[in-house]
Amino acid sequence: MIVLMAGLPGSGKSTLARALAERTSGRVLSKDEIRHSIFLPSEIEYSSRQDDYCLQIMMETAGYLLGRDRGRVIFLDGRPFSRRYQIENVIGVADSLGQPWRILECVCSDETARLRLAADAEGHPAGNRDFRLYLEVKGRFEAISHPKIVIDTERPLETCVHEALATLRPGGVSATREIPPFA
Repeated sequence: MIVLMAGLPGSGKSTLARALAERTSGRVLSKDEIRHSIFLPSEIEYSSRQDDYCLQIMMETAGYLLGRDRGRVIFLDGRPFSRRYQIENVIGVADSLGQPWRILECVCSDETARLRLAADAEGHPAGNRDFRLYLEVKGRFEAISHPKIVIDTERPLETCVHEALATLRPGGVSATREIPPFA
């Protein structure tokens, strides 16, 4: 299965993806880690083109890993999936691999995101990840029209994990179930 971790910067995607990967023997593929492993610091540009390229590498890696173990869960992290085409591309690859997919959209309040981003400023590989980026992505975020589960990451991590795991089981929730995001 391929799981898209969608949501604004600082919304808890990476934390939830790592926790879910631990419990499912899954694998997290991070756009930010891939970018930093293939580009020199002077080559990093945080452009849509470079993000798309990194996602292409993530999808090829997912295909390879799923070819070796079709029961594995791959969590795609590091991209907000704020544009429809980004989601369509992943769904197309999942379908071509004969793999089910899920979208987990992480949400939290603006203030929580601001605090998380400030706390992560030194340790996160993405040098452009700050509250200004959060507001920019929020302003252009295209509503996700595919079935998804919205996870309010203001709640305890274990609550979020339990809710997400229910959607990952065969026959789990695949219809849109929205919890209104914070303004």
